[in-house]
Amino acid sequence: MKWRTLIIAGLGLALALYLVWYVGLGAILAAAVAVGWGGFALLCLGSVALFGLLGSAWHVLLPASSGAGAWIFVRARLVRDSASEVLPFSQLGGIAIGARALVLQGVSAPLASASLIVDVTTEMLAQIAYLALGIAIVSARLPRTSIVTSLTRAALISLALGALAGVLFLAVQRYGQRITVRIAASVARGAGQVVAAVGASLDAIYRSPGRVAASLGLHIGGWIGNALVAWMAFRLIGSRIELASVVAIESLVAAARSVGVLVPNALGVQEAAYTVLTPLFGAGAELGLAVSLLKRARDIVLGVPVLLVWQAIEGRRALAGAAGAESDESLG
Repeated sequence: MKWRTLIIAGLGLALALYLVWYVGLGAILAAAVAVGWGGFALLCLGSVALFGLLGSAWHVLLPASSGAGAWIFVRARLVRDSASEVLPFSQLGGIAIGARALVLQGVSAPLASASLIVDVTTEMLAQIAYLALGIAIVSARLPRTSIVTSLTRAALISLALGALAGVLFLAVQRYGQRITVRIAASVARGAGQVVAAVGASLDAIYRSPGRVAASLGLHIGGWIGNALVAWMAFRLIGSRIELASVVAIESLVAAARSVGVLVPNALGVQEAAYTVLTPLFGAGAELGLAVSLLKRARDIVLGVPVLLVWQAIEGRRALAGAAGAESDESLG
């Protein structure tokens, strides 16, 4: 791990610990424990259902002729998010591991990469719509205090920058392939062919706008589903906060996590967002931090087994490759 990553992670952890100390560890733990094992299991089941939705949003991009089943993409999405939330990587590292998981399950590398790129794009566009909904709720429900005004302004800037980034990302995918192929070919022999193959798969996906629209719709459903799970967590710890308020909170927390994309596991970023946002909607900061703690516990409970299975698959593949190489040498 690079020193820069370690430093960023350390700063994020320090911020999270400070916020826990400032708000009160006892109050946070009391709220989190109030969920009980049954409530925590319910939250985990809700998250598993969301993975089914997110995996389907990825799978729907592929033509039926690909022969890849939806379950393959659900597993790859599980690996992708588990790596982002459990391993000391940035969210970008988890995305790369998700593509690798898809290849290990038989999807060609160009198609896996292209579908991942489009899936990230549709998820980004869905998040922009989700953030716009959150801003609308904030504007409609909260009094125009200086804090709310500053928050709304920052959210609008994030919305504008996100929309611009989405448009540029789409433009590069659709119109920048020739330049990318030339650059790749000049850097390494054969790299241009790889990029061209990914570009051809991208073109094939975008020739089916209905599939892209379906992926976008499923991702919007995924973001709303994420808010439903968070609302359930708030209710289980005793808060009577309304669903619309949780949608606003979760959309802004997600935006904060996107801004802090290079922070491993969004340490400190997520906690700071909950500490600031939850009191604005009438719930204590300790409840927001309790929900954040429950989310991290859920990520560990779901993510660690997934990563262990994935590592076992990688290990078997490496051993099989080594055995094959030794067999070839003995025959030679």
